[in-house]
Amino acid sequence: MTAPLLAIENLTRDYTLRAKGATRHLRAVDGVSLAVEPGSIFAVVGESGCGKSTLARIVMALDRPTGGTVRLGGDDLFALSPKALARKRRDFQMVFQDPYGSLNPRHSVGRIVAEPLHLLDDAPRGRDRQSLVARALEDVGLPAQAAERYPHEFSGGQRQRIAIARALITNPKLVVADEAVSALDLSIQAQILRLILSLRDRHGLTVLFITHNIGVVDEVADRVGVMQAGRLVETGTVREVLDHPREDYTRTLLAAEPTLAVLGRRRRRA
Repeated sequence: MTAPLLAIENLTRDYTLRAKGATRHLRAVDGVSLAVEPGSIFAVVGESGCGKSTLARIVMALDRPTGGTVRLGGDDLFALSPKALARKRRDFQMVFQDPYGSLNPRHSVGRIVAEPLHLLDDAPRGRDRQSLVARALEDVGLPAQAAERYPHEFSGGQRQRIAIARALITNPKLVVADEAVSALDLSIQAQILRLILSLRDRHGLTVLFITHNIGVVDEVADRVGVMQAGRLVETGTVREVLDHPREDYTRTLLAAEPTLAVLGRRRRRA
């Protein structure tokens, strides 16, 4: 059996909230464990506020857990020194929900896509840098000349392609996509999902895909974890969970989007 690229064990994240003199404790992530195999797409699905974006931030080491471990390629991210973690970041990148808000409107697309290159030991410069940017843009279906333009000159779907190109330029082992298609209309969602599947197949990319949309899970994921109130209440292959859900909460999510879920299952069975 292949060792998981990403292994999360008993992860918790607590917050202390203070308002109007009162203190309240919130457990946003509660004992989550999951494993993501190399070259696979693992989707975490649940309603807004269930803790899935907090989980994504912890995996990206943008937030620290209260307890538990996150191992990437065998390395415990939160046991690394700051310098070692900075070096490790080339191996994991993120695609955010808002394809415009995540791009600096004052920077050219070329500069935006090249941002993560500083994580490399020998960061390319000059023509080598331009060549890497051009290759990353072409890999996501954009012309190399797009590097000279600015984010406002592109559509929402094109901007998300730019964000994906930026995430891929260091050739990471893991990409965390946090609601990466939810801000797009349905036809553009389908294009971006096909792109993600194509990148997985061409580059062996591993993806942790965060979403509230069961229909998206059915289109793109190999395995899925259903998250409710900070806990993973059900995990399995997409077919196991979507066709034979064990939990009432999973059935509720499926019922909330009957058209997408039913169409997805029929298409896969055809």
